[in-house]
Parts: sequence; C-alpha cells; structure tokens
Amino acid sequence: MQIYNRELSWLAFNNRVLQEAQDHTVPLIQRLRFLGIFSNNQDEFIKVRVANLLRMQRLKDGKNQKTVEGYPVKDILAEVYEQIETSQKSFTDTYESILSEMEQNGIYVLNEKEISAEQTAFCKDYFSRQVSPLIVPLMIRKSTKMPFLSDQNVYHAVKMSLDDQKSIRYAIIPLPITKECPRFVQLPSPEGRKDIIFLDDIIRLCLNEIFFMFPHDQISAHTFKVIRDANLTVDDDISKSLLEKMEASLESRQHGEAVRMVYDHEMPDDLLEILTSKLKLKDFKILGSRRYHMMKYLMKFPVVNPALEYDNPPPLYHPEIPHFSSIIQVIKEKDIFLNFPYHTFNHVIDFLREAAIDPKVSRICITLYRTAEQSKVINVLINAAENGKEVIVLEELMARFDEEQNVVNSDKLQKAGIKVIHGIPGLKVHSKLIYVERKEKGVLVGYTYVGTGNFNESTAQIYSDFGLLTSHPQIALDANAVFEFLQNPHKHFTYKQLIVSPYFMRNHFEKLIEKEIRNKKKGKKAYIYAKFNGLTDTRMINLLYKASQAGVEIRLIIRGTCCLQPQVKGQSDHIRATSIVDKYLEHTRLFIFHSGGEEQTYISSADWMTRNLDNRIEVGVPILDKKIKKTIRDVFDIQWADNIKARDLRVLGKNNYIKKNAKKPCRSQLALYDYYAQKT
Repeated sequence: MQIYNRELSWLAFNNRVLQEAQDHTVPLIQRLRFLGIFSNNQDEFIKVRVANLLRMQRLKDGKNQKTVEGYPVKDILAEVYEQIETSQKSFTDTYESILSEMEQNGIYVLNEKEISAEQTAFCKDYFSRQVSPLIVPLMIRKSTKMPFLSDQNVYHAVKMSLDDQKSIRYAIIPLPITKECPRFVQLPSPEGRKDIIFLDDIIRLCLNEIFFMFPHDQISAHTFKVIRDANLTVDDDISKSLLEKMEASLESRQHGEAVRMVYDHEMPDDLLEILTSKLKLKDFKILGSRRYHMMKYLMKFPVVNPALEYDNPPPLYHPEIPHFSSIIQVIKEKDIFLNFPYHTFNHVIDFLREAAIDPKVSRICITLYRTAEQSKVINVLINAAENGKEVIVLEELMARFDEEQNVVNSDKLQKAGIKVIHGIPGLKVHSKLIYVERKEKGVLVGYTYVGTGNFNESTAQIYSDFGLLTSHPQIALDANAVFEFLQNPHKHFTYKQLIVSPYFMRNHFEKLIEKEIRNKKKGKKAYIYAKFNGLTDTRMINLLYKASQAGVEIRLIIRGTCCLQPQVKGQSDHIRATSIVDKYLEHTRLFIFHSGGEEQTYISSADWMTRNLDNRIEVGVPILDKKIKKTIRDVFDIQWADNIKARDLRVLGKNNYIKKNAKKPCRSQLALYDYYAQKT
C-alpha cells in the first residue's frame, strides 16, 4: 500500500497557505498576513521535522535510516531542502508582488535610504526614545567564542571598517522586537498615503549612534536568523518535579543545535564566514535570501486600511442560550453544540464563570493545553478557588512552543490553592475536557464540556472548532473517571460513552471501520465521512484502503498532513480527500459512520495520527442528540461542497482547487456563518 511521506505532505499543506497569499480575491493586507503564517509555519517545520530527520540521520546506521513510511531519510532530506528553497523563492516573488499592489493603494514600505528628511528625523527620535534603551550589541572576533544566538530573535550582523579594510570590527545586534517596539513602524506620511518602515531599517539608519565609540569610515548591517532544534529532552531525575524538569528543558531548548541559518545575500563574505564557522553550519544548512528575515511578523503588520482586511462578522450567540441566564439550567434540559468562531467562545467562559460562583457547585475539573496570554479561563479558575470550590487542573506542560506560558499558568494556579496535575509520564494530555460537579437535591450531578480545540479565547476567534455541553449522566461519569485517571494513572478505568486514547480510541474507530466493511460486503450501504487536521497513522490508513477496496464510500476533509493517497486504482478508488484553507484555521475533528442506517457521529480532540491514538490522552464523544447529529452532518456537507477554498489532495503537492460549479459556488466558511445565523 502506498503511503505519502509525512514531511512532504506537510510542505504541500504550507504551500496551500502560500496560495492564499497569492489569491487576488483575498484582501490585500490579509494576503500579507498569510505570508507571515507561511513563514512561521516553515520555521517551526524546520525546528521540529527537519531537526528530527537530522537526528535520525545521525544514528549509528544513519546512512540506511528510513522514515516511518519507508523512505530513506537522506532522500527525504534532499527533497525537503529542495522544496523549501522553491517555496521560499515563491514567497519572495509573492511578497514583492504584494508590495507593488500596496503601493497602488497608497501604502509604501520604505527603507532607510528612501525616507524623507522629516521621516529621517522621526526615525532618529523614535530610535532614541524607544529603541536605543533596548539595544545590546555583541562584539565578535575571529578568535573568540560566538555569543549564544537564540532562534527567538532576528539579528543584524554588523561590519565596521577604517582606512579601506585595514581595521575591521564585527558585531551582532539582536533586534529588540516587543509590543512596545514592533517590527513595523508607521511614519509621518504625506496626505493620501501610508508609509511604513521596518525596525531593522531604523536601526540601520542609526548605526553610527550605536557604535560611536569605534572609529570607522564604513559600516553596514545585514539581517540573519538562526533556526534551532526545538526538541525538548526532559531528564528522568526522580528528585525533581516535572515543573523543575520542564524549566530546565526550556532553558536547554534555547541552546539546541543550530539546524539552519538564513541571511541577507549581500552580507560580506568575511562576515558570513565568521557566523557560519562559529555556528558550525555546513553549506546545506545556510540559505542566502533577501534583506529581511523572520517574516512571521507580517502577521502583525499594522492595520493601515480596514478595507484591505477581512471583515469578519461578529460571532453569534447560540439561539438556545438566553442572555443573562443560567447555562447550567439550559444544559440540564438539552445538549448544546457550539461551533467556533461562528458561535461566541464567551459561552464556555460563562459556563465556567457560573460554576465558579454557583453555591451548589462543589468541584471544577479542566484539562489545559494552550491558553490565551491574558487568559480569562485561568482567571475564572482562580476565582472559583477563591470562592471555595475544589478546582483540579491538568496543565499539560509539553504543548510545543507554549511550554513557557504553561509553566507561568501553573505557578499562578498553584499560588491560588488549585490542585495542578502536570501530566502523566510518557503520555501528553491533549484532551479538551471540563467536568463540573453540582449538588442537586442531595445528589451529585455532573455537567461536561468536550471540545476539539483549546480553551483559548484568542484563537477561538480564528480557529474553527466544536464543543459539546451536556448533562448526560454517563458522559459525566466517564468525564469524572478521566480526571480520576489523571490523578491516579496506576488505576484502571473503563468508559461507556467517552472514547479515550491511548487505551480505547484506536480500537473503537477500527471496529467502526470494520463494521462498514462488513456491511458493504453484505450488499448494504456503507460510508465513512471524516474531518481532521492530520492523517498519518499507517494502520488507520491501511484500514481505510481496505474499506475502499470493499467498496465503502469514504470522504475526508484534511487541513494539514495527509499520508493517504486517494483515488489510486485498486487501492483507494472510493476515497476522496480535500483540504480547506481559508480565513479561519480548520481545526475541527468529526467522524460520521453510516452504521447500517443509524449514523454514528463523534467529535474528538484527536487526529488519526499515531501520537494521538497511542501516545496521548485524547477524548472523543458520541453525539446522541438527533438534532445535533443533523447539524454536524450539515456542517460536513457544506464543507464537502466547498468549491472555492477546497483543494483536491489526489496528487501530492499539486493543490489543485476543486472545480467550481458556476451554478452553485460555495465558500464553506461563509456558508456556515449564514447557516448558523439563520438559526438565531
């Protein structure tokens, strides 16, 4: 059976993001922001996936090492580097094209040589007030050790010379990019136009002020960035708490091996030689590029013209949750299905807030993976503890690139007297679960929230996710059992409704697929409709191939990595797979099985990836309410009908758009908002 390579499939996904930046129907500044998303994604890919391939290659038998899909690591690395270089060229061309279109709309990104005398004076004053106090140059010499360079920064490499190269000095300046000192600065501009300058160029303009103590008659600065291995290694010292280990590991990550350097191609050869030799980088790990790097900051490009941004409609209030009323009482009567960002995430905050002050609520349990920087969820949990509630929080410290924020959260929660669990050795907790216990007429009653996305009110505005609020007694018992397991992992628990990994989820979904196969062989109707972020698990893929060969109709909507090859004759004839990339990040996971005519529908925090099914605590929930099952089926059908933002995954890397039906154009994210708006 043919399996796509995971890394190449992921790069194909990121190229779909790049397509959004190239799509002229997308608002102009939003296209610039998509370039920022692409750049950030690619840097994280190199930190994680490329670094992992390099580690595999360094194994004792590295020359013959193969990926999970059976491809030689050496070949995959070569292909990965080639594709990164190709996409980077496309990125640069797209960026320059967007800049040209911006100028047609009166928006100019200027460098230090293009600004007026008035703007120069503004920049020098801005540098003196905002930038200079944050500047700490690092002097480097050929004979001395290179100061540590974090991959969280972008740098200027500076060369100063006197008397025609007879006296040369080198330095490095970390660009002090903060909220108070952003990457992009708006300049005083003539009427009818907006002028923007990079912080990089303000610093270039003021190099003489920074290095006034060193005599020089020539000075130049060239931007570069370093990308380091982001792998975290947590030691097994039993004398340390997991929190202590994590803090030490985060420090260690900052000093991870440099796996790539991107630099201004106009950097002088002698300066480049010093950097690459001291960073111990080989030729294939360095990439000459244009003047500016770490372009993820394009995501934060200033709002200079709202007409050139997406005009996102306000999130809707769920029609069955009245304003200023008890959510708990609503859930007591019926299950509530939420779909963010179409519905407001405030419903989840209000559910927690009500539980925090309700005198009948005795206990609140929640799993946290990623939260907002100034998290309302964290604040509500602290308030609940101050109100005398027993609050139990599973804070997953190993959420990649959010570990530091989670360590801070953990400290806040513990200081408030909250019981914080720091995960289970060997198992990352990725579930999105809330359990609230309330005493009603002398009996403890449970209320549960099961979601597909994080308890993060910021990303809930741009991530598409599901959430189910329910008072179903067995689901509540199962949710309580999950939290009992998290506190007592040595004990054995069973679940009658919730689908929990790593012990039950894989087996449960495999049985559902096998049932579709059996039904099809009996001549019955059979189908599997699913939507998730990634499909990489070989066992699940091979089982889907088996189902296809039996004639089961399979429809898959997969945002990111897809290692399954759809519509291959004799292998996956009955499998179609699409991917939607649009203004909201598709993050929902849903599964629909025909099941002999009684559709079985699930939402889950887990993708069909080995890590989710075998190495994480994930929670899925069956949808029991017929009305909600119908809604989820409608959601899938609307997204399956997308013929504007959906791409066909039949051929890896092609990212061909689904052919438009002129009579029925469908952009599913807009259609879904209208679908929910009609229900309010």
